[in-house]
Amino acid sequence: MGLLLLQPPLSPHLRHPLLFSPSYPPIPNSSTSIPTSPTLSLKPFLPSFSQSHLLIFSHTTPRAVPVHSRSDNSTPSHSIFDSIRRHPLFLLHCATFAFFLAASCACACAPPHIPTAPLPSISEAVATEEIEDEELKTAFEKWKSKSYALTVPLTIVALQGSIPPAWIKEFIQVQGKRLKLNIGYRANLDSIFFELTSASDKGRVQPKSAMAADIVSIGDSWLSHAVAKGLIEPIKNAQEQDWFRNLSQKWKVYLCRNSKGELDPNGEIYAAPYRWGTMVIAYKKSKFKKHNLKPIEDWNDLWRPDLCGKIAMVDSPREIIGATLKYLGGSYNTTDIKSQVTGGREAVLKSLTLFQRQVRLFDNVHYLKSFATGDVWVAVGWSGDVIPAAKRMSDVTVIVPKSGTSLWADIWAIPYTTKCTTDKIGGRVRGPSPLIHQWMDFCVQAARDIPFRELVVPGSSPLCLEQSIHTEAAHNEKDRGKPKLDTNLVDGMPPREILERCEFLEPLSDEAMEDYRWLLSNVQKPHFGSFRTTTFDQLLNKFKANFSS
Repeated sequence: MGLLLLQPPLSPHLRHPLLFSPSYPPIPNSSTSIPTSPTLSLKPFLPSFSQSHLLIFSHTTPRAVPVHSRSDNSTPSHSIFDSIRRHPLFLLHCATFAFFLAASCACACAPPHIPTAPLPSISEAVATEEIEDEELKTAFEKWKSKSYALTVPLTIVALQGSIPPAWIKEFIQVQGKRLKLNIGYRANLDSIFFELTSASDKGRVQPKSAMAADIVSIGDSWLSHAVAKGLIEPIKNAQEQDWFRNLSQKWKVYLCRNSKGELDPNGEIYAAPYRWGTMVIAYKKSKFKKHNLKPIEDWNDLWRPDLCGKIAMVDSPREIIGATLKYLGGSYNTTDIKSQVTGGREAVLKSLTLFQRQVRLFDNVHYLKSFATGDVWVAVGWSGDVIPAAKRMSDVTVIVPKSGTSLWADIWAIPYTTKCTTDKIGGRVRGPSPLIHQWMDFCVQAARDIPFRELVVPGSSPLCLEQSIHTEAAHNEKDRGKPKLDTNLVDGMPPREILERCEFLEPLSDEAMEDYRWLLSNVQKPHFGSFRTTTFDQLLNKFKANFSS
């Protein structure tokens, strides 16, 4: 097998098969042409090669060239090892050619080259790290802003006795350690409303004020005034919450108000109910039996002569005139007395004058004390006040007038604290607690009705206004072994046929406001001595303060 020689085309001086060296034959003069034949250029190095075929690669085209013996036989033949010893550079070139041959084969057999991304520079690495840090920071801030990521405070100011104690315990269990609940109570709704009004007028909020709370209790009759005076703010996204979706249409219509506090289907939701009740009449059975008096069934019984001076009633102008309108067959929400009531203003004024002679006491606090001591035999008031007092007595009957009565509701509202500038109440100035919707939803769940049905707290669940959420079997079971209150209320609610005739007190129209002012200004003054703590003059002043815009 012949020797393989490769000519690498790497540089101009290798365009020829071999480099010249001092041991080679002298380079011809510049005028003498350099032989281009590969065979001729190798002849000085192959004097002793046999006439075998030698494969020679030139810089142009590889080809096999037969090597012929020299024409003269003057030089004796030598072995290939002697030639290598005499020409070591030849061995170097052979090794070089062999290296290039091996490299060519390796490149041909190697897998396809997969491009790789260049390594980033130092500046690029720093920029990438800054972007990652910014992303981590953004993610952390988002995590912190979640409602339940950290401990969340919830401050509530409620009407005393309106929240079942079990609610507080159950809500804390549901929310867990993330909840920081602060709850305060006020003796009456007037106190809460006064604190809201005072803080709004002064523009200053104290940490213990109701204005600094996340949620407060207010009566539904105060709702329109609170909205019009900017004491409370709309509940954001109320329509999207479960507690609002679960309410009946009657609630949704009643809670939707415009900025003036008027009913408006296109308005906003300013409150969430958590209990409701009715105006009721309580009377002492023992007194009625002793004097052989007929039981009270409806509003017209309060005008009976045998009850003159034996009645105590709350001092609300809406309730007093409303009872008179019901006695005449009208509605609590009569918008124009002159056109909607037979006989107009004069007929109402005459009946109102008769009624104020029947009532011995108009007062929100002492009317039940007078009833308990026996000074009066009949008490007319809200079920939330009357039922607890009646349960402490053994001879009292509580009824809802069969022609219907007014409905009241205790509702949750959000004080308009964000409009106040103060540094004394922390983050409350930025908005209410994110737990307000959880609290509102908790209060209207079906399970929250149990304390109402067991008369632990007077009232009913908002879900019960137009539907029943418990069975008759459950009703009979909870009454077993317990003293029963003599009443026509069923689970704290009027029977369905009476409930359909009941109504919430809607905001008065301008015409109705003028009718109320006229009636209270022209009614005859009573003459019951010092026992009467509230006169109609005081009622008129209260009406002007509460309902005048």
